[in-house]
Amino acid sequence: MRALLLATAALLASVPAAAQQAQPTANFDAPVQRFGRVSFDARSLMIDGKRQTIWSAEVHAFRLPSPDLWRDILHKMKATGFNTVAFYFDWGYHSPKRGVYDFSGIRDIDRLLTMAAEEGIYVITRAGPYVNAELTRGGYPGWLVNQRARARTDAPEYLEAVDEWLTQVNRIIARHQINGGPNGEKGGTVILHQIENELAITTPSQRRYMDHLYAKARADGITVPIFHNDQGRNGYWVPKGANVEHTVEGPTDMYAFDGYPGGTCTVEGRPTRGSAAPDWGFYGPGGAKGGASASPNTPGFAAEFGGGWFDYWGSNGGYECNAVQRGKRFQRVFYGTNLANGISIQSFYMGYGGTSWGWLPAPVVFTSYDYGAAFSEAREVREKALELKQLGGLIAAMPDLAGMVPAGPVQISSPNIQVYHNKSPETDARFLMVTHKPSNGQTDDRFTITADLPDGRYSFPQAEPMRLNGFDAKWLIAGAKLGSQRLVYSTSELQTVLTRDGEDIALLYGRAGENGETVLRYANAPRVTVLEGQVSSTFDSARGDLRLNYPHQGLARVRIEAGGRPPLLLLLADEAEGTRFWRNDTAAGPVLVRGTALVRTAKASGGTLALTGDTAEASALEIWAPARLRQVTWNGARVPLAPQAMGSRGAARPLAGPAPVELPALTAWRVAQGSPEAQPGFDDSAWQAIDRRAYASTTARPDGQPNMLMDAYGFHEGDVWYRGRFQGAADAKRIKLHYGAGGSGMLQVWLDGQFIGQHELPGGLPRPITTGVAEFDLPAAAQAPGEHVLSVMVRNNGHNWDLDADDFHKEARGLVFASLEAPAGRSFAVPVEWKIQGRAGGEDFADRVRGVPNNGGLFGERMGWHLPAFDDRGWTPATVPAGAQPAGTSWYRTRFDLNVPKGQDATIGVAFGDTQVPRSPGRYRVLLFVNGWQMGQFIANVGPQRVFPIPEGILNHRGSNSLALAVTSDGAPDSSLEAVKLVTLRNVKGGIPVRMVEAPQSQGALP
Repeated sequence: MRALLLATAALLASVPAAAQQAQPTANFDAPVQRFGRVSFDARSLMIDGKRQTIWSAEVHAFRLPSPDLWRDILHKMKATGFNTVAFYFDWGYHSPKRGVYDFSGIRDIDRLLTMAAEEGIYVITRAGPYVNAELTRGGYPGWLVNQRARARTDAPEYLEAVDEWLTQVNRIIARHQINGGPNGEKGGTVILHQIENELAITTPSQRRYMDHLYAKARADGITVPIFHNDQGRNGYWVPKGANVEHTVEGPTDMYAFDGYPGGTCTVEGRPTRGSAAPDWGFYGPGGAKGGASASPNTPGFAAEFGGGWFDYWGSNGGYECNAVQRGKRFQRVFYGTNLANGISIQSFYMGYGGTSWGWLPAPVVFTSYDYGAAFSEAREVREKALELKQLGGLIAAMPDLAGMVPAGPVQISSPNIQVYHNKSPETDARFLMVTHKPSNGQTDDRFTITADLPDGRYSFPQAEPMRLNGFDAKWLIAGAKLGSQRLVYSTSELQTVLTRDGEDIALLYGRAGENGETVLRYANAPRVTVLEGQVSSTFDSARGDLRLNYPHQGLARVRIEAGGRPPLLLLLADEAEGTRFWRNDTAAGPVLVRGTALVRTAKASGGTLALTGDTAEASALEIWAPARLRQVTWNGARVPLAPQAMGSRGAARPLAGPAPVELPALTAWRVAQGSPEAQPGFDDSAWQAIDRRAYASTTARPDGQPNMLMDAYGFHEGDVWYRGRFQGAADAKRIKLHYGAGGSGMLQVWLDGQFIGQHELPGGLPRPITTGVAEFDLPAAAQAPGEHVLSVMVRNNGHNWDLDADDFHKEARGLVFASLEAPAGRSFAVPVEWKIQGRAGGEDFADRVRGVPNNGGLFGERMGWHLPAFDDRGWTPATVPAGAQPAGTSWYRTRFDLNVPKGQDATIGVAFGDTQVPRSPGRYRVLLFVNGWQMGQFIANVGPQRVFPIPEGILNHRGSNSLALAVTSDGAPDSSLEAVKLVTLRNVKGGIPVRMVEAPQSQGALP
């Protein structure tokens, strides 16, 4: 049976009403389970036998197609307190065609995992085969859409395809495991491996499928613990032996679940107050749907917890709103509640969202996948990341947090406050998580806490009540070691602690304007020297307590000296000042740096401390480092130092900030018409005839119809053209086209070169309608005798995901069926002979470097008009903003040079029209190609995205660049290209070296 969470039933019975009461949901008597260097019990994961709190966030390398910048994100994660990163791998990103796989260049996950190991970050791998992730088809390759076998089941044909992928990707993952690879490879930092994603169907077929995936991972050499992430708290696929009612056992070693609680953004783009943080562990209701309680023998594991939220076509919210709603304070409240509930493995989705460039996105999302994450799409370190740095700093500074259990009751003077009180069974150190009751409260409460702590019973603070003002929480510790010091308790929060040359240094912080109280234990009265700020001290000789009281205002410094132990430098900061500190470990010992926008790395060699990082403006630099590190360099340049009066060293002059980035105006445009397929004389002799090949779609069609779907002919991404011929007839009055095109997809129709009309699927929906019926009246020419040509272009904005394992990814894309119709009440039949564009350019595209997301079906793409080396001198000179333009697609091209100052890291974007409004009235859309890379789609009348960040490596920051725009319009007077300009989205001095991503500059014409 499971052990009780608290030591005795008496403690449970005596919990005051305001305190959190734990439930018997974890089996603390469960044996340790070992998987090489990784092990776990009900309390925590362990690496080499040492308990770990896993503090992770999700990153998608495929959404940042500049591999050098992967290291930039890993630097920022490490610097802001993360010890782990989670990686999804997109099957379709690597496989354009059955049996063809590519793990080179932008798809080099071997390089990615090596980088993580080099930066000292643990890795959670999530290899699918299905990942969802708001990707087209949820990460399935396009060719799988034509498979008639049911996906996410044990259907043999599907399993054969799955094994093809897993053999490839597992081989790479296995050699990067912390246990080492199966062939004697040294290994890396992969500690956990996921075999499927949010599979909420638990039939026998799915169970056999999951058994197969587990066995396949083990056969491929995966030796670390294996898990599946439950789609919410369902209790699905828990490890054997859980013995919790209403759970479903599966072939997993650990149970993990996803959770996205909290509020939303309003239509005005403002965050709402949201829900209270849920108790999904020790303090929750228990049972299969309680969260971590579904698996009492394994540690609490939130494989995805809301680090933001995705935005959708036509929305009014925006990612900046998401960044605030699930940002500062939300993180402190919700992530802290998880930690208090024993969820010792947390991974936040997303840490860096990036860009769903090309045709990566599912129908639900537009190009940006910023997600409101800690690091913006432009790679900015958001304010919420600085709060995460402080929270992650506590986790790193206090290893006792790993494996804590409920400690018993506390008393709180205010009924509006609740406290979670946990302890380490090994050291008795305490964690007190303080929130409002409920945790989404907004009041300004004053209170004291009375608790039995390791050093005695205390009511604190002693000087004046503590304050919790507005939506907030406090992460407090007590009965813990700070280096060689004994902390009794503090109402300030610990950010970091280190020892330098026999001196302990601790950084604590609190809200500006609030008072703090810290009590330390000494055998005799220590010497207290206030070096800076307002700090008072008293010593209780009976208890041996030194009590310090102070306001959180700027930075105060106190030196405490007591015989028999190292001195302590106590840095007492307000919250904003605390974010200016960066902690790094070196071979010579830990260092603490204050004053810059980011410290990336710190390395000690001989007597030199080499620091790298970023400055957003001229910045002072203060350093606490071992004395033997006499010299300091910053980004390779020596920094003249001046000793400080308080034991640190500082730069003799501020570090330089960035110079402004001068951006050119975009001029010298040229234009060409790009819809020749609409003309009746277009040569389609090499195109494929529509036939009756096997139909695998879930979309119904009338009996006897041919298979018109674009996927059936090898076209899975972007635009596709159809041409149909029929003989004119008196009753050919109207055409009806059933089609699928994803979120905000569209269709255009011509008859004999005359534009008939455009149909768009609705936007503005978080779950878009992705198929529709377009009906158009035909001109009188259709009734004239002789042959007529219909030309139809369908813009496919992605395939559905398969979240519910219902083959929803197989919904139709392209035309489903088409019919010519007579006036009402009269029947007739006019046969139409249809063709779909040539075979080349579908699964057999030429540009393997840019790969699947970059290969659509526009004429200009097939001709290479988007590529840098294309010779556009024969095109017509044009101006932008453009005047009226014809229906169909017009291509605009220009070139520009950049000269970003060396040693600076800027993110430059392309902006369309008025960036202050989400949409324009005109019905036109733009595919944006930078140096041949399709970096996004702007839809003027749908929105909301108008600015498209272009990562360095795709954009040449110190050289020539090409810009091509494929503008598709309905030809209305206001449906023409608006102003286009370059904008600087962020600019710092620092960064890392970034090489251009090598890709073909030109290609031969495709049919």
